[in-house]
Amino acid sequence: MISFYKVAGIKGVFLSNKVVENEVKTFITYNKGRDWRLLHAPTTDLSGTRLYCVQPYCSLHLHLHVSDNPYTSGNIVSKESAPGIIVASGKHYLITLYMNVMYISDLCENEEYSILFLNQGGALVAIRHTPLPIRHIWLSFDEGRHWNKFSFTSSPLYVDGVLGEPGEDTLIMTIFGHFSHRSEWQLVKIDFRPIFNRRCTTDDYQTWQLHNDGKVCIMGVKRIFQNLKPDARCVKTKDQYISQMSDSCPCTEADFECDFGFERQSDGGCTAAFWFVPSSVSRDCTTGDSFLNTTGYRKALSNNCTAGTLGKYRIRRQRCLHQAPRGLQLVTSEGTLTATLGDNVTLLVFLEEGDGSTTSITVDFGDGTAISYANISSIEDGVKHTYSKVGIYQVAAMALNSLGSERVLLYLHVTCTLEQVQLSAPSVVVRNKAVDLSTVLKPRYVGTVTYYWWFNNHTEPVVTLVGGMSFTFYKEGTHTVTVQVSAGNTVLQDKITVAVYEYFRSHVLAFSSNLDAFNPAVAEWRQDISRVVKDSMVQVTGINGEQLLVSVLPGLPTAAELFIIPEKRPTEGTMNRKGTHLEQLSQVLLSALNQDLIQFTLRPGVQVNVYPTRLSPAPLVDTSESGHNGAAVIMLVSVVFVGLAVFVIFKFKRVILFIQGNPNN
Repeated sequence: MISFYKVAGIKGVFLSNKVVENEVKTFITYNKGRDWRLLHAPTTDLSGTRLYCVQPYCSLHLHLHVSDNPYTSGNIVSKESAPGIIVASGKHYLITLYMNVMYISDLCENEEYSILFLNQGGALVAIRHTPLPIRHIWLSFDEGRHWNKFSFTSSPLYVDGVLGEPGEDTLIMTIFGHFSHRSEWQLVKIDFRPIFNRRCTTDDYQTWQLHNDGKVCIMGVKRIFQNLKPDARCVKTKDQYISQMSDSCPCTEADFECDFGFERQSDGGCTAAFWFVPSSVSRDCTTGDSFLNTTGYRKALSNNCTAGTLGKYRIRRQRCLHQAPRGLQLVTSEGTLTATLGDNVTLLVFLEEGDGSTTSITVDFGDGTAISYANISSIEDGVKHTYSKVGIYQVAAMALNSLGSERVLLYLHVTCTLEQVQLSAPSVVVRNKAVDLSTVLKPRYVGTVTYYWWFNNHTEPVVTLVGGMSFTFYKEGTHTVTVQVSAGNTVLQDKITVAVYEYFRSHVLAFSSNLDAFNPAVAEWRQDISRVVKDSMVQVTGINGEQLLVSVLPGLPTAAELFIIPEKRPTEGTMNRKGTHLEQLSQVLLSALNQDLIQFTLRPGVQVNVYPTRLSPAPLVDTSESGHNGAAVIMLVSVVFVGLAVFVIFKFKRVILFIQGNPNN
């Protein structure tokens, strides 16, 4: 962080505070920042003891704070009407810089002061800036060399601010404040005119020359000013203030700063920056013509130097050379590598070197469309194009003239806004067996997509570029899977819950066709139907609801999957017995489904039946235990025969009941 202060009265002089090696140091410039140097410290301290302050190890530091309050001067002040005088105040001291001559004063107070200029700097008034009441001011007639103390009120006054009368040669000041915190504002007007009882004459002035460490040429001129002698008590006039002499100086290197694209080196010279190509200024130059080319320098603004070494640093006229195109660049107007489907994308083409008027430009947008231009100047505003499909396009630009060509590529990602993401996976999966997870996007094609998969509470996601993956769950119980999809500036996510068991049974269920007309393809609707079907199964069969999971699948025709899982506290016994228990529950549910007992009312007049379609290949037991494979096969065959027998008896019983109910048939 750097703070600046513009010194009034002399053009080109600035002060700046900068942190150097954890220490704040004050720098001054006489040529608008071309060169900076540290401030010299006073030769003696307040007691008159000589100071040995050697730069750069020791220098003067000033507080460059300018008050936000218009009625106080802050820590530093200078005026147009008093060129060369800079007053900086701080605790224990007040410093006056008459340019390169410095006076340090002890006002015997541990306070800061507000400074008011009178008589065009012929007198300085200092008033203590304190929250306590005061009744004195200090006055100096010799630019701060000496200060005299005066009373301006009989009763101490809380000072709120100081005002000077309008005009360059004011000799009247007004102090306003209050005698107590409850009193009205008081105005104290001080008229210094009795002190300055006559007009100044030429004998009252002395001359001084502005210089910078002995160098008298500043901003290209020598300047000689007039100021009052220390013992003069006269009134300055405005025309006398203007009286100053200036002589032009021959230009030197110090009068020039680095031109655009150039940087100053440690030896003081200006060389091209790494990002700047000096010959690029000729790209708009027609062969046979000439152009003005920089030498890396330009004269500082408001500098009035003449002749001298001016020819060494000023711009030079050069002839335009016919050369092959070099430094071809292709970018989007936004500076990004993405574009939105259906919107205009603006491509900008730049050429660093080459005759732009004779160099043709061809832009291939990568979608089968290409446009050619006679010269690069005809596309200064860019080339607009609209893409009709999502994808990654290889955009190419080629510059061509009689001496050669150059080609540059840009890979542009055209995307559309991602509206929805849906994660799909089985509701129940087998422990230690890979399960497939997949996502469905809306719209289906949105461009380059990145998928972030989180499993349970893992802090690091699995990142893929495709919308599906396989994952193995190693622990039984409920697991959470979250997927985030990033497309362009849009990030959406979906979350599902997966139950993991070592063995279970599942069935695919179908519904009567009248349900399809009411399927809105909404996840919440599918969850409601799953809950209704499960409640109907529990009510009809009496099976514990914690052992049943129903998941309605997306799409048409409407279908669902029924999972029969072990109890949370399974009964003791072998896994074959546990599998037999699940098989028994499965047969009970199949029986109820085949008898059309599982049904629900969607709305008045709309009755929906649920029935089974086929058995899923889910295992009864963990296939890793080879010792039970033979028993599992025998049990499975037995269950199939028992199921067929039950089905035949059920159908035969319904036929007998039908005949008994209709004897005439």
